[in-house]
Amino acid sequence: MLTTSCNDSFLNVENPAGEPLEEYYTTDAHIQEAVVAAYDPMHWPDWGLGQYNALNIDAEIMGDDFWVGGSNISDMQNWHKLFNYEGDANNTLSSLWTVDYSGIKRCNDVIKYLGYAAGNLTDTNKKWYEMQARTLRVFYYNMLWHYFGNIPFYLTNMEAPYKAPQLKADDVYSQLIVELEDILKNGDLPMKMSKTSDYGRVTKAFAIMMYAEMVMYQNDQSRYATALTYLNEIISSKKYQLNPKFGDIWAESGEWCDESIFEINYEESISERDWGSPLAIGGTVLPTLISPNSWPGGDGWSKGQDGWGFLPVRLETYALYNDNDTRRSATIWDVRGTDYTARYQDTHLWLAKYRPFDANNANCPTSKNLNYNNNYRYYRYAETLLDAAELSLRTGGSETGDAKTWLNQVHTRAGLGELSKATLDDVLKERHLEFIGEGKRYWDLVRTGEAAKVLTPDKYGYRTNSWTESKKYIPIAQGELDTDPALVQNKY
Repeated sequence: MLTTSCNDSFLNVENPAGEPLEEYYTTDAHIQEAVVAAYDPMHWPDWGLGQYNALNIDAEIMGDDFWVGGSNISDMQNWHKLFNYEGDANNTLSSLWTVDYSGIKRCNDVIKYLGYAAGNLTDTNKKWYEMQARTLRVFYYNMLWHYFGNIPFYLTNMEAPYKAPQLKADDVYSQLIVELEDILKNGDLPMKMSKTSDYGRVTKAFAIMMYAEMVMYQNDQSRYATALTYLNEIISSKKYQLNPKFGDIWAESGEWCDESIFEINYEESISERDWGSPLAIGGTVLPTLISPNSWPGGDGWSKGQDGWGFLPVRLETYALYNDNDTRRSATIWDVRGTDYTARYQDTHLWLAKYRPFDANNANCPTSKNLNYNNNYRYYRYAETLLDAAELSLRTGGSETGDAKTWLNQVHTRAGLGELSKATLDDVLKERHLEFIGEGKRYWDLVRTGEAAKVLTPDKYGYRTNSWTESKKYIPIAQGELDTDPALVQNKY
């Protein structure tokens, strides 16, 4: 577009069929299209907009269970910089910012379009679409809040000059937690989807897990009891339960098992995703990112498959597990003794939860290494139980009461004997072992005040800096600062 007219008519957005938006989004079917579009950015982080930002890797590289890896220290330099707590405006999670604000924009669109279609929607459907959009909007803001803290915040899409007030992290939390409370109070979200075709849509259980996660990360003691009450709703509903075998959760057959509260769906057989179209529908590149290079064949993965060597597991992480703990082999793919092209920081230990199998991209019509069908497990019932156990103890619950029961359900599922009581240390240790590679550990270290003690220089000379409180929020990208000079950079 090199020219414009003398009035503002060029600002009137029209769809490809030529109808203005306020005429197109007047039917139930078209509102459904907008709702589906609001979910789409959930699939983007692992690769798109110039970066790989797989959600678990982004968090795990700042913790203590993995190295960054890759071909060398310049490969995904932003990860290596953040790993060593020396990120800057040019080495940060810039595309994650764009992904999440894209999601927020689409959620705001849905809420706006509901007004266009008001007379053509049933009250039930209108509430259902609105609750999905509002819950998803909290999800996207929650991601931004965790990483960047002090962020532009708006609930109605901006108009020129497209700038929103930058709120302090505590103020962002205050806005989001009240929004979640209203969503949960309305009761328009089902605890669990009744139809498998709806798996992947938000539920009340999903909203509750976000609520507990945010309250615990904020250390908002005034809401601990409320969060525990909500978690008890999930537990007492009997809609979810632990999968009998921990390792089966991560198989294709384990997707959306009774333990799954929320997964981000990926499917290779319908893939349009390719090197020229990273945001198209399809599979995930995560298994390729976290696997060894030039694989010789075996373990269900063919010779010559292409892994990029990111996120090797530390030797010390492997040693955390008791020999009888069934989670060790399900969490860590131990290929010590196998010959392949070792990359930077390689330990021959890899994350088994999302490791590649030929069967998981066999039907992909485009580039196979970009399109594995591994769903991303975002919230599991095991986390519900451990959150509840922790909050019970933090609100005066007995070490031999409900907290012990909930903790032991997770602990004994791993093949270990019952614990006689549940302490906070026991629960946090269990969280560590249960969720390695799932992007939980770093946030636990920060919220419990352990980060400064644990995240210190290592004996290998890889991490040479220590985490400090100023590292809680990562730098905002230079491109965003250039676009809005009023944005205040995080002190990092």
